[in-house]
Amino acid sequence: MLNVAIVGLGRWGQRLVDSAGLPPSAKLRFTQAVARTPDKLRAYCAVRGLCLGADLASVLADAAVDAVVLATPHSQHAGQVAAAARAGKHVFVEKPFTLEVADARAAAQACRDAGVVLALGHNRRFLPAFREMQRIVAAGELGEILHLEGNFSGNFGLGYRPDAWRATQAESPAGGMTAMGIHIIDAFIALAGPIATMRCESQRRVLAVDLDDTTSAFARFAGGATGCLSTLTATGRSLRLQVFGTRGWLHLLDHRILEICDIEGKVRRIEYPRLDIERAELEAFADAVAGRAAYPVPVEEAIHGVAVMQAAIRSAASGGERVAVNGAAPSPPG
Repeated sequence: MLNVAIVGLGRWGQRLVDSAGLPPSAKLRFTQAVARTPDKLRAYCAVRGLCLGADLASVLADAAVDAVVLATPHSQHAGQVAAAARAGKHVFVEKPFTLEVADARAAAQACRDAGVVLALGHNRRFLPAFREMQRIVAAGELGEILHLEGNFSGNFGLGYRPDAWRATQAESPAGGMTAMGIHIIDAFIALAGPIATMRCESQRRVLAVDLDDTTSAFARFAGGATGCLSTLTATGRSLRLQVFGTRGWLHLLDHRILEICDIEGKVRRIEYPRLDIERAELEAFADAVAGRAAYPVPVEEAIHGVAVMQAAIRSAASGGERVAVNGAAPSPPG
């Protein structure tokens, strides 16, 4: 059993704790919590059996804690990952890994040096429909990959208060890119390999907070394929991902529906059962710590994702100019 401390107990931190505790996981348990405003969370921690504090250092010094899960502001990830590694704690960190690729590399190196597992919270990789997309692409059943498209959007920007940490350009540059667009970037990399350049435009049309609501980007892959992604923070919830190849296309709708089209235009539709992907990723983290299986999101792909996101953010700041993706890129899949 892996004993874990949750660092950051906002809405998403609570979602992670609940996913492992309801019903209790046989692989990990949350035993401690670190929160910026502990008084607001005492009742929740009492119900969940969490020892609550406001000091990360004390958790890292506790020999009873095997690992930490970071659900903190993006800008804090790099320093917290490195600190946890130095303390010998395994680390699960929510996406985006960091906001700068240099920070991602340094944090990953700190984990390698300490011999601890580093896992990234790209939970959509655990969807059965997405795993089937990966299998079909890797097997060559789609032929040569020509183009990818993706959209991940939601309405949360409409509900943000000005003091919310996510409602700032510092933590959420290019609108929904750090909250939702990074999932599409990660899916693109997992399906079609490294991305060479990005062009991005981002604007705020309706939101009152300091957050863009409409963001779109164009990717060119190192292997020659192209990609388009968009993310909006002031519309209805949407998740779709499509891959076009010389033998047909694949289309993921929401989380559970996969459409498979052959070259003649015949479409087959598969609906998968619901899966708690937060529980799945946390249990995969526990398996990696125990040496039962490698974590399904390679660290180098996560670092490349940060480099792609950083290039998109820089492109948006320049008004949409093409920006080269810097940083180490993984080999193409398959």
